[in-house]
Amino acid sequence: MFRAGGGAMGWLGRLNTPITNWLGQRVWIVGASSGIGAALAAELNARGARLALSARSGGRLRELARGFDEALVLPLDVTDSGAFTLAMLQILDAWGGVDVVILSAGTYMPMRAWDLTVDTARQTVHTNLLGVVDGVAAVVPQLLRQQGGAIAIVGGAAGYRGLPEALAYGPSKAALINFAETLYLELAPHGVSVFLINPGFVATPRLMACVDFEMPALVGAPDAARQIIEGMARGRFEIHFPRRFTLMLKLLRCLPYRIYFRVAARSGVRRSDG
Repeated sequence: MFRAGGGAMGWLGRLNTPITNWLGQRVWIVGASSGIGAALAAELNARGARLALSARSGGRLRELARGFDEALVLPLDVTDSGAFTLAMLQILDAWGGVDVVILSAGTYMPMRAWDLTVDTARQTVHTNLLGVVDGVAAVVPQLLRQQGGAIAIVGGAAGYRGLPEALAYGPSKAALINFAETLYLELAPHGVSVFLINPGFVATPRLMACVDFEMPALVGAPDAARQIIEGMARGRFEIHFPRRFTLMLKLLRCLPYRIYFRVAARSGVRRSDG
């Protein structure tokens, strides 16, 4: 187990405790059946981490776990508010604690103003935002008891500013950014690290099935996993990539509305996937 620097000077001087050695780390990945979560599971297994794998598809999880030395398979639906607590109890029973929790489950459905429905928007927000909130609520008491550990939240660069076709997805990611920032302020003084992961376009099965336009700076899931692990090794709060794309979106965030709306309307940038 690792511990973040405690006290004001410790956590202000270095945002998070760097995680440079994964050997024996007890890691729970939610959203592990595909995309970034599956790529992280493979990479961390290779680095010697002990893994607990969660997603809706128990079959995919078991198939993934067959390639690992040892892993807990804990299927759950992030929209089930009680599922995280039950899974956490299973992890405590097996391991006695948890060191790193990675919340990477998410959904994307293209949506413009004329396609907006409350049911679709509610499903997106429940999965992308409330599912993360439920997961955090389930693990924070244990991390505080341990006086250490880390939470990593996969948000998305689509949360930086409003983008076309992201009428529900973008707000859910924007809320995650705010949630992670506030969570860091609350937990860092108690020795708990909070990592915010904001990817641009990542070649996940869901994204590739939904998108019908060229995606700038597209990265594969294995590359995304390596960049996440590198960012955690440096103790960063926000891990965003590919930087040539995400830095451009950050610049757009600084523009006044009059300029931003013109640029966004004329550019090929529509949204990004976390």
